[in-house]
Amino acid sequence: MSSHREAPEISKDPVADNTDVYAFVSPDKPDSVTLIANFIPLQQPNGGPNFYEFGEDVLYEIHISNAGNAHADISYQFRFHTKVRNEKTFLYNVGPISSITDPNWNRPQYYSVTRVDHGSDHGSDKGGRGRTKILASGLTVPPVNVGVRSTPNYAATFTNAAVHNLPGGARVFAGQRAEGFHVDLGSIFDLGTLRPFEMAHLIPSAAAVGVNGTQGLNVHSIALQVPIPAISHLGKRPHDPEDEASVIGVWASASRRASRVFVPGSGKSVSYGPYAQVSRLGNPLFNEVIVPMGDKDRWNALDPHADGSFAKYVSKPELAGLLPVLYPGVFPNLAAYSKPRADLTAILLTGIPKGIVPGFSTKTGPVLADMLRLNLAIPPAKSPNDLGVLGGDLAGFPNGRRVSDDVVTIELRAIAGLTIPLVDKSFTPDSAASAVQDGTTNTNSPYLTSFPYLGTPAGGYQTKPGVPAS
Repeated sequence: MSSHREAPEISKDPVADNTDVYAFVSPDKPDSVTLIANFIPLQQPNGGPNFYEFGEDVLYEIHISNAGNAHADISYQFRFHTKVRNEKTFLYNVGPISSITDPNWNRPQYYSVTRVDHGSDHGSDKGGRGRTKILASGLTVPPVNVGVRSTPNYAATFTNAAVHNLPGGARVFAGQRAEGFHVDLGSIFDLGTLRPFEMAHLIPSAAAVGVNGTQGLNVHSIALQVPIPAISHLGKRPHDPEDEASVIGVWASASRRASRVFVPGSGKSVSYGPYAQVSRLGNPLFNEVIVPMGDKDRWNALDPHADGSFAKYVSKPELAGLLPVLYPGVFPNLAAYSKPRADLTAILLTGIPKGIVPGFSTKTGPVLADMLRLNLAIPPAKSPNDLGVLGGDLAGFPNGRRVSDDVVTIELRAIAGLTIPLVDKSFTPDSAASAVQDGTTNTNSPYLTSFPYLGTPAGGYQTKPGVPAS
């Protein structure tokens, strides 16, 4: 969770595993949109000497649908390559790394950014079909945060140095960041336990404070900030929040070559053929919680416009049926509700149509598709609420997703029935639906107030391993 190790096959391939996608109108630059795709989940900061890095054999992409048909109209592609400066040492760095170009860093990475405008062809066009333009190449990735001697003054030295300008007023960052998603992994996967409410669980115990299972961990982020007209449907900044043309769909993907050959005696492999998608992500927790085990790998291989075959899992989610069983007597109204979950279908697959929430819409058209939907006409909130639309903040999830949005609480409450009255006024949510949560907050590095927004990655030297419990 959000999409860490969410499917059997991609859990074996963390370098290509999407963990989170964010899309929001930039709070400090409201004429632009920030898109962030995280990969390589659950990174231990002290995982040397071969620290985490982007895959040279992975095609990373961020996709934008702006024409209402859930196809990629614009894709930004990112390809990485690694340079080994000294093959005679096992060390990641042979001395302190004082800058992003310091020769003491033995394994720097570089990348290119390509924009693909698909036009009428549509699809992800893996490998660059469509009208392509290389925006930049040879861009530097910062080193990982090794520790106080190897990467001293990490935030001041590397973060801004790794932000690169692109043509047309865009900016890009690619590198290690602090995990920005918080969730009680250990509790939730122990038969759906929510520590603040475990006294009401089928197998009860004393209530406790939630434990952030991603605390102190890192991810690798690709962050892109682009002027709104560069990605909007009409090529200009929209101003009507109830116009479907103001809404874009966003998702990210990772693809590998179709064939991989291991070279005998070398310990290495070579990849061939066209790219095949192995991971994708739009809304948080969709594949993780909504899609059942037997369909998870197939979901990762498809594009959002094919999501109609998964709609049955949204309209009758397994977790909504489990909550009344795991918490007896707590969700009687939810247990008795037998209608398809039109509220979840709107939130996750079509967008919320105008008229449901005054002055608000995230509807992108009739195609059922899992995408983050962002209304470009809604400005950033002056005082953000981490519950997003549920908290009265129309600039937050499920209107896109900001790094600080508490998506676990939002989606738990939605699945528990809090959003059913949006489409069915006859339903009264159980009182627990407005209180359910996992009890965690962001206890990782604090978020930044400017691009790339995710916090400084945790350092290897600074990390103290946890104490195993039985």
